[in-house]
Amino acid sequence: MEYGLPYLKKKLAQKSLRVSMRYQYYEMKNHINDFSSMIPSDFRWLAYSLGWCAKAVDSIADRIVFDGFDNDDFQIGSIFNLNNPDILPDSSVLSSLISSCSFIYIGRGDDGYPFMQVIDGGNATGTIDTTNNLLTEGYAVLERDDHKKPTLEAYFRPFQTDYYVNGKLDESLTLVHSAPYPLLVPIINRPDARRPFGRSRISRTCMDVTQAVLRTFRRMDVSAEFYSFPQKYVLGLSDKAIKGFDKPKATISSFLAFGNDEDGNKPTMGQFQQQSMTPYVEELKAFASVFAGETNLTIDDLGFSTANPQNYDAIRASHEQLRLAARKSQRTFGVGFINAGYLAACVRDDVTYDRRAFANTKPVWAPIFEPDAAALGALGDAILKINQAVPDFVGSKAVHRMTGLESDND
Repeated sequence: MEYGLPYLKKKLAQKSLRVSMRYQYYEMKNHINDFSSMIPSDFRWLAYSLGWCAKAVDSIADRIVFDGFDNDDFQIGSIFNLNNPDILPDSSVLSSLISSCSFIYIGRGDDGYPFMQVIDGGNATGTIDTTNNLLTEGYAVLERDDHKKPTLEAYFRPFQTDYYVNGKLDESLTLVHSAPYPLLVPIINRPDARRPFGRSRISRTCMDVTQAVLRTFRRMDVSAEFYSFPQKYVLGLSDKAIKGFDKPKATISSFLAFGNDEDGNKPTMGQFQQQSMTPYVEELKAFASVFAGETNLTIDDLGFSTANPQNYDAIRASHEQLRLAARKSQRTFGVGFINAGYLAACVRDDVTYDRRAFANTKPVWAPIFEPDAAALGALGDAILKINQAVPDFVGSKAVHRMTGLESDND
């Protein structure tokens, strides 16, 4: 069943605002939602930024490194190698972690060879077949003008892609191909039955905590004024002395002199208790603990030093939940990369392949945590013992996946 282009445009308009908001948090361009009436107006113009959301995304994105395909009977790895293999997978992974889903757009170049391009979740959408995570139809904005108005759009269907220039169908650009699915492949982060297009790494909790921390920064700035220059008071000044009193000079002065009045009375001077910054620091640590728990990071990752682990095992143990989250994301990203290679192979060979023919093709990933020298020694002993018990059980491919090392004999 096809819903049509108007439906997909409306769907993209609804989703693009959420994607744009998460990109603002990732790029640290979000505004402070300040609801306090106690902040002086002179301080409301102050802008702050916080990189915790970017840290939450990059901590996984930097560890998920696509390393090709195994059992690649249809040579789809060669298609990726000719389409910026150092940029395409990393860009799609990063965009998926931010917006929950990115898309790989497949086209056919002038030489007839397929090309691939990453489109973020704010510029593409579609209806998905949850049995294989391929779209049944799709829509993407490929180009926009300086005012963000779409100038080149594409409507993706099985065996055909229609292009719209300035809102009008351009039949000269229509691409007829052999792929049985639309040439727009979703790369999804952590999909489930309720959210087939996945979930963003920047959750609502991450955004709420970020807002709370930014408001704390603003309150710290206000309090810092009183911390730097403690408030002083004078009792018993005459009206004449009050009129000539220089408040700015008295604020920064370390010595104030007052004489007796005509009746021989002298004023009483004092100082309010100095403002402390300690409560704000403790509040920031509390927010950091909440954010770390939400994103599987540690307090050290967010800038609060505790006991920095020095070896591979300690680092891996402190980030065990992060490793599990990265491994989960690898599984869903791998399905997307195989789907993209499958459709690109259909375009390249001009053959309508069955998706089941690619069932044995597996994505290969670099190790999430690269072992240090001590860990390599322990791993080498373990591999030796395993191969002694079961000859040739662990080969060069398995060693490469565990360590990231490549053999000179390959």
